[in-house]
Amino acid sequence: MTPSIFLVGPMGAGKSTSGRLLARTLGLTFIDSDKVIEERTGASIPLIFELEGEAGFRARERAVIDDLTREAGIVLATGGGAILAPENREVLRSRGKVVYLHASVDHQMERTAHDRNRPLLQTPDRRGKLEELMKIREPLYRETAHLVVETDGLAPKTVVQRIIRGLRLDGRS
Repeated sequence: MTPSIFLVGPMGAGKSTSGRLLARTLGLTFIDSDKVIEERTGASIPLIFELEGEAGFRARERAVIDDLTREAGIVLATGGGAILAPENREVLRSRGKVVYLHASVDHQMERTAHDRNRPLLQTPDRRGKLEELMKIREPLYRETAHLVVETDGLAPKTVVQRIIRGLRLDGRS
């Protein structure tokens, strides 16, 4: 049986896009933790940040990740900051295979250029913010991951092939 696979990484690394394709390829269920938070609260991520601040959002995120990581046979795309909580790093690492999709700040800038649904990027200096986030989060992504896959310039299909090969999974369609 294929273990659950948990994707971590920065905004714009392709966690949702590659995650959907990976789940389809392996016959698993794809779940996006941010979408589940929105469904359960009935509010968008930006609205949750506005009303509850980042701390309120992170508390909701911890509960959802604890819940979702208990499910078998899933591919879970986590939010970029999910690894900030030690509890999240622990449950992700112990309940499945964690894949860090690494993307350079340049790649993140490209992928998030027109996205208004990312509260932490609603700042005049988006590059500076992405660099600051990577400085804090990069070591945590690497500490948590069983596998690191570089995504810059790669098609989602190639990223998925590298994940399957890296985790030595059966890639039957």
